[in-house]
Amino acid sequence: MSDFLLTQIINYGAPILGAIVFIGAMGAPFPGTLIVIAVGAFARQGLLAWHTTGLIALACVVAGDGLSYAMGRYARDAVLRRFQNSERWIKAEFTFNRWGGMAVFWTRFLITGIAVPVNLIAGTSRFGYRRFLLYDLFGETIWIFGYGSLGYLFGSQWEMISDLIGNISGLTLGLLLLAAGLWLGIKRWKAMEAKKTEIPESQTRGLPSRNTK
Repeated sequence: MSDFLLTQIINYGAPILGAIVFIGAMGAPFPGTLIVIAVGAFARQGLLAWHTTGLIALACVVAGDGLSYAMGRYARDAVLRRFQNSERWIKAEFTFNRWGGMAVFWTRFLITGIAVPVNLIAGTSRFGYRRFLLYDLFGETIWIFGYGSLGYLFGSQWEMISDLIGNISGLTLGLLLLAAGLWLGIKRWKAMEAKKTEIPESQTRGLPSRNTK
């Protein structure tokens, strides 16, 4: 799929890249980071105008993120029924609960595997759109221009850079999964301990009052 998409970008330019990142922001399994880095390498070869291509891609990916946010906000019940128990949703929920708006920022370019669930969770939790847009715009700017610049700088070695970034992102996601598992385990353990220490209401009825007055 990657080769086909890259060929289309070379043939038709920035609009195809914009369409790819827009659809990817709504959950399509495109290798977005690899494509962005490759586009930077293509720009170095003179196949694409880098600044124009980058701005179009940025506008499109932010629009896609905004649409997935809106899906979470205005189709909350349907989204929760569909995704609430999925592994990625749980990881994204942990990330969002822990970092709030910064979760939006970090998942734009570092933990990209849970970017779409974070968009949906931001919507379902009624997180303010202006704040979402601010974090989203900063993060996506790093993703488009930062990673694209790596492709531009390293030229023909862009695939190696993409693999390295993919490994770092995978490691970060793995650590996040471990942290989420520990968090859920501790939360469940605390709930069980709280249940054990509770005195049922039925057992408290009929006990003598401690009021000595």
